[in-house]
Amino acid sequence: MSNAIEVRNLCKSYPGFALRDVSFTVPEGECCGFVGPNGAGKSTTLRILAGLAFPDSGEIRLLGRPWGEVSIREETGILPDYPCFQENWTPEDIGKVLAPFYRSWSKVQYGQYLDRFGLDPKKKYKNLSKGMQQKLALAVHLSHETRLLLLDEPTGGLDPAAREELLDIFREYMVPEGRSILFSTHITSDLERIADRIVYIHKGAVSYEGGREELANAYCVVRGGRIPEEKQRYAIGLRQTDTGYECLMELAHIGGLPADTVTENASIHDVVVYMERNTRCLECCI
Repeated sequence: MSNAIEVRNLCKSYPGFALRDVSFTVPEGECCGFVGPNGAGKSTTLRILAGLAFPDSGEIRLLGRPWGEVSIREETGILPDYPCFQENWTPEDIGKVLAPFYRSWSKVQYGQYLDRFGLDPKKKYKNLSKGMQQKLALAVHLSHETRLLLLDEPTGGLDPAAREELLDIFREYMVPEGRSILFSTHITSDLERIADRIVYIHKGAVSYEGGREELANAYCVVRGGRIPEEKQRYAIGLRQTDTGYECLMELAHIGGLPADTVTENASIHDVVVYMERNTRCLECCI
């Protein structure tokens, strides 16, 4: 199977932050969730992949071609956290302006998506809700022949109904073979619903890359009255109270815990929450 995204040793430095040898792949035909704490490097990585920022070093290939090749843009849809269109433009204006940039642009398909999403072609962009602005950006990218979507927090700030509608659109998009999605999110239920794969990034470095199920199956939630001192170094996101403790722990390390210990299969939500709690605890100690 070929890869839709290949990132090798990507580095980018800003004052106070740096991506450090970021490497991961997204196989063709898969939907990949890109997760990690705020400031971990998700948006920076997505901006570089989208061609909105330049890396200091590293190698990137999109759709089997070197990053920067102009033809890639025709087949890539980019949805930032806040889509940027002229405030006074209408969906009709946006379609007219963007059509010449895409050889595969379909005016008919664009009109169909506007109708499906309930978007008034003559309503100004600034008067659309956040959810409607997201749908408009999607309508643009679904109206030419994209094979890869790069999405930065696509469902952030949306109500549950609007979020589920967008997830349905992503599921539909993935039906034809050869299409791929990379999306960042803090909403773990989105990962459970549509992600085949997960990349976890922390402080500008990738700490996990692999299948969604494999990630959850590698850990369990542990609760008990007292955690042995020799096991504390394996405890992720450890929280201790007067009545006991809870943490996340790799399955390989749960042997030898006291008899009163309770273990439960971890969900993706558990893994992300405990890892981010662990991050905050470590940073408080620095």
